[in-house]
Amino acid sequence: MSGLYSKRRKRPELNLVPLIDVLVMLIFFAFVTMQFKSVSTMNLTLPKVETAGKSELKESITIRVAKEIIKSGEYEVQVSPNPRTIKVKAEELDKFIAGLQIPDKNIPVVIASDENTELKYITQAMDSCRKVGLNKIRLQSR
Repeated sequence: MSGLYSKRRKRPELNLVPLIDVLVMLIFFAFVTMQFKSVSTMNLTLPKVETAGKSELKESITIRVAKEIIKSGEYEVQVSPNPRTIKVKAEELDKFIAGLQIPDKNIPVVIASDENTELKYITQAMDSCRKVGLNKIRLQSR
């Protein structure tokens, strides 16, 4: 038995240098091909609250969007000094706002909606105001 000799196996080695090179190249490739896009936001002027619970505007246009708009199909519009509320059909909102004789295009528009109202009705009201040139749009919250 002494004639048989046992050959010892060489322990396997893990060569880390090529592995690190490949990982560095993958990270470099990811940074080179990455596209950075700027985030666009909606043009909103949020109300400035000076005292808690008070956010009244002297002159404004208020558009109320109820959660029942799907059934009724009407917006409620109120031009501020006038306390009367006018109900306007959704498809006639553009014509109604365009027909308002507004001398100052900087008058704020307050959109008050129920929290369960679909977004498309709120954006329709915003779009109708922007078509006429009313860009100071505020969303009313609790």
